Amino acid sequence: MNKCTDDNGFADKITEARIEALVDSYMKDYAGGKDIDKVSTFDHPDRDTIISILEKLQRIVFPGFFKNPSFKVYTIRNNIAMLVEDVIFHLNRQIAIVLQYQPKYSDLCLKERQDAAQDIVFAFMEKIPKIREYIETDVQASFDGDPAAFYKDEIIFSYPGLYAIFVNRVAHELYLLNVPLIPRIMTEYAHSQTGIDINPGATIGKYFFIDHGTGIVVGETTEIGENVKIYQGVTLGALSTRGGRTLNNKKRHPTIKDNVTIYSGASILGGETVIGEGAVIGGNCFITRSIPAGARVNIRSQEMIRHQGEEPKPLSDDDNEENFELKK
Repeated sequence: MNKCTDDNGFADKITEARIEALVDSYMKDYAGGKDIDKVSTFDHPDRDTIISILEKLQRIVFPGFFKNPSFKVYTIRNNIAMLVEDVIFHLNRQIAIVLQYQPKYSDLCLKERQDAAQDIVFAFMEKIPKIREYIETDVQASFDGDPAAFYKDEIIFSYPGLYAIFVNRVAHELYLLNVPLIPRIMTEYAHSQTGIDINPGATIGKYFFIDHGTGIVVGETTEIGENVKIYQGVTLGALSTRGGRTLNNKKRHPTIKDNVTIYSGASILGGETVIGEGAVIGGNCFITRSIPAGARVNIRSQEMIRHQGEEPKPLSDDDNEENFELKK
């Protein structure tokens, strides 16, 4: 007798019962009071909507480069007007939701927060010409600094560094307006797309060029001047985060003055660390103190020793030491 007699109805009932048991266990777990138990869907920002807002802002900042196939409007004014209305509507709703995280607005109802959000939205939208002014210089810096770039259009369409800078410039303006969550959602989306992690709090001057870009980290209180160029793998970070929340709102990240070049793999750490104007930081340098203007910082060349036919010997403490040279 075949023991595999088909009885889908019985099997379906067993599966349904097991699913119900799982759901029951999950519902009990949700009642545990954990931070991740919040299920108030309409009280949380919508990540997909925020990403969509970013895409529309990209079309406003670069009119004619990034088209919306759903808009069958061919005059620039009408097209931009539709984009602006769309951004204002959705950004207002998202900001109204996140304002609850600010003590100033926490006791207001959603309608009152929407009224407050409208002023913030228009204050942000008025910054678009400033964002475009800075982005124009970033495109120029990328073109001037990269011999592999044949056209500026190539940079706008394809360079991850420029996209990360664009998102930062948008998010930074929202950050300055004290909008919670949304700026970080924007920059972490750019991080996921490009491998470049720039906190929205970072202040960045004109003519900023990121070459290649993968693995770059720029911390919240970093200050970057004009005409600065950084390569892949650079970290502009905090010297220590052991203080945790006690370090909030304190200068933890370095200041980079104008006309500085930082080569790949360099780490510059600490809120009191200042890289002087015109300095050049060599690859893989680890810097925790200020560097004077015009200095050139390199790791002293390490000698590779090959022992033919010998067992490898452990390095001495002297061999492990990283030596730095300052060259004027």
